[in-house]
Amino acid sequence: MDRNFKQQLMAYMAGNFTCKEIAGLVTDYLEGSLTVPKRLRFQMHLGLCFACRNYLSQMKYTVTTLRQLPSEPIPPQIKSELLRRFQAWKKGQSS
Repeated sequence: MDRNFKQQLMAYMAGNFTCKEIAGLVTDYLEGSLTVPKRLRFQMHLGLCFACRNYLSQMKYTVTTLRQLPSEPIPPQIKSELLRRFQAWKKGQSS
């Protein structure tokens, strides 16, 4: 099979989206704001691309995790202690 034809066929079957374009559309996909044709092309790409399916899965997990965080701000004493510990950890990593 002609290499150029094969590349064109794979691009068509993958919805003519690159992985970089898929990464840029994930948020819109998760929010349900893609048009029907774009959503179908997005899903076609996912059907052929393990890396993009994995990325989508990670983004879904991240959104789910972030929704579980409390909406109240971190108390100042806890924030300063976390920063102090992080800076001490970072300093130990660079030594």
